[in-house]
Amino acid sequence: MAAAHTPRESAHAAAQGVRQALGGSFAAISKWERELGKLRVLVNTGELAEGEEEFPDDESYPVHEFPEIVGFLHEQWAGGGEPSAWVETAEGPPPPPPWLAEEGPAGGGGGNRQRMAALRRRGRGCCVVAPIVLHGRAWGELYVARRTGEPVFGRADADFASVLAAVTAAGIAQTERLAEARRLAFTDALTGLANRRAVDMRLDEALELHRRDEVVVSLVVCDLNGLKRVNDSRGHAVGDRLLERFGSVLSLCGAMLPGTLAARLGGDEFCLLAVGPPADEVVKVAGELCDRAGELDLGEGVAVGVASTGDQIGPVRSARRLFRLADAAQYKAKAARSGEPVVAGRHGGKDDPVVRLADAPDRRSGPERRRFRR
Repeated sequence: MAAAHTPRESAHAAAQGVRQALGGSFAAISKWERELGKLRVLVNTGELAEGEEEFPDDESYPVHEFPEIVGFLHEQWAGGGEPSAWVETAEGPPPPPPWLAEEGPAGGGGGNRQRMAALRRRGRGCCVVAPIVLHGRAWGELYVARRTGEPVFGRADADFASVLAAVTAAGIAQTERLAEARRLAFTDALTGLANRRAVDMRLDEALELHRRDEVVVSLVVCDLNGLKRVNDSRGHAVGDRLLERFGSVLSLCGAMLPGTLAARLGGDEFCLLAVGPPADEVVKVAGELCDRAGELDLGEGVAVGVASTGDQIGPVRSARRLFRLADAAQYKAKAARSGEPVVAGRHGGKDDPVVRLADAPDRRSGPERRRFRR
């Protein structure tokens, strides 16, 4: 679990490890989605029955069919006790052993009819179920089963499953913290869009696809007009609102191109990174972006530049060159106060003024030079 990069990988590692540790033929980890009242299966491992998938898209069960997760577990912990696992069999509950009898019927599974039916239907003889507890509340459950005819899980197995569920919970908590850290590392805090770091990573990957498979990669760079005026005249809170509103518009337009990344590069600069769609489709969406930005009640529209490997812009061997081309096109749009996107390479190929500007040495100063420091 410590080596996993995603919550799904972490759940898979946990299920595999627990299945092996308990000598089960099958294991699953499910999460309690409280807002939906469902136990959603994240992963199934081991011998899968008909209809089961390793990573199911939508395998979930109403929580009311498994009342133990919302009922006695909380009551059991209320007195300071620890959550414990229990055993179910396909033939119904055996006479309760002393360790469960002392707690009464609620202390064990009590013979859940849904679990019993599922065991029989899938050729399994018994299972051990352990609650996964995160931050003091039920997060989900760990489920391990054995084939029909194999030894039934006993008290020692249930105790061990409780320990393994606690280890699993610690691993899930760590994975969630790492996922949140990654999200923050690649997300702009104000707009919720991707940030420059995310764009750099995605663009490097996209250009590798372009070099290998000639996939079209397009970059739309935007400079929001009038932000300084808004900040100076109406305050930075209103300026932030303008950034947020434009971020929403950018996200909406980016959604018109499947798989497109919408990002804030910093300050008043934004971009769309499209991988796959033809250049003409990207330019069309860039035009839509100009129109929608012009309708915002704050600001003065947006200057938009487009550079695409699908146009006559020469070889693109690095992310820096595509950025320079899109930036140069955006600079032309800003200088001309254009209400339409300026597209690199569509006005003379290598002799295109945007391409020439992007290929010129960095002898500019001030804001113009800043644009090409990427």
